[in-house]
Amino acid sequence: MKGKALVTGLAGFTGHYMSRELEAMGYEVIGLGQGASAGANHFSVDLRDVEGLKTAVAGIQPRLVVHLAAVAFVAHGDVSDIYTSNIVGTRNLLAALAECGSTPDKVLLASSANVYGNASVPTLDETCPARPENDYAVSKYAMEMMSRGWCDEMPIVVARPFNYTGVGQSPSFLVPKLVDHFARRVGRIELGNIEVYREFNDVRMVAAAYGRLLEKGIAGEVYNVCSGHAYSISDVLGLLADLAGYTIDVDVNPAFVRANEVKRLVGSSQKLTTVIGELRHIALAETLEWMYRACTHA
Repeated sequence: MKGKALVTGLAGFTGHYMSRELEAMGYEVIGLGQGASAGANHFSVDLRDVEGLKTAVAGIQPRLVVHLAAVAFVAHGDVSDIYTSNIVGTRNLLAALAECGSTPDKVLLASSANVYGNASVPTLDETCPARPENDYAVSKYAMEMMSRGWCDEMPIVVARPFNYTGVGQSPSFLVPKLVDHFARRVGRIELGNIEVYREFNDVRMVAAAYGRLLEKGIAGEVYNVCSGHAYSISDVLGLLADLAGYTIDVDVNPAFVRANEVKRLVGSSQKLTTVIGELRHIALAETLEWMYRACTHA
């Protein structure tokens, strides 16, 4: 074993895939997050618990850190929870790492492509200005700005993942919601604006990118984690209709249409691939089939 890799939010959607990636890299994976402890390799600590966090981190002495724990749902109802978890929680983690007695080889902070907001260019690279349009995006950009104060203490890399999905993602997110409806052969669904464009990357690709950034990412830099492939919600519905063999009726519910909706969120991966090399692109059709089969065979 190369040492310990600490993953906050290990019990969450991305954490499962990140754990497998880190184990394949030769690390012992230690989880940290809320909820009941899952054993010796998982510490139950709220990131807002300063002293509990310091104690846990000091006991782990991690070589690598992947910070995934966050309020990740844009429409999360508790605004104060978004800010305290995503900004204060991250600051507490960095402070605990700075005081734990050893400096990690690399700390990866998972931010979000939502920080770009509604940009005037069709494809976003890391030089595009941040224009966050909602509380979640503001909290992630504020987290990035706050982390700069710790760059002299430890080698920090910031990842801005564009939308991604996969087996195990909560059905409160759009793609799992759609897959679930098709798997149950529901005839009708209520959605918001279906003519917005997003990347819908595969969580396995994102975990692989994070793993390589831990090895090769340059401290102090920000990297888009993306594929550059854009799809509308209508496109996703069409691919799922092909899988399921029927077409679902869509009702556009004005209550689901956000006033500050980001119309297009598509990134350039040039900076990322220049540093870590090319990643295997997993086509959306392949990801949707994986998710659909998991639902229909559950």
